[in-house]
Amino acid sequence: MFIRIVKMSFHPKYIDQFQKIFDEKKTSIKAYKGCNLLELYQDNKNPEIFFTYSYWEQEKDLESYRNSLLFKNIWAKTKLLFNDRPLAWSVDKKVSLK
Repeated sequence: MFIRIVKMSFHPKYIDQFQKIFDEKKTSIKAYKGCNLLELYQDNKNPEIFFTYSYWEQEKDLESYRNSLLFKNIWAKTKLLFNDRPLAWSVDKKVSLK
């Protein structure tokens, strides 16, 4: 399993707009080949900061999504709303307790 974490920070006036974009596209992202999980988090101390967690079967599935028209359309709209550059990490899960 391949996990992607993305930290994004938005201008306060654009937070609702970002959430609307995410709500409109989340089902399409989750339905993309190889995507097993998609989550959105908002920092509880700084509401301008959001994180997405996505779980992919393989790294090539994420790369396919990142090269898709779906991603390019979402990113074109989202990047206009940032108040800081986004940060991304690709990680491998080592332990999970439930």
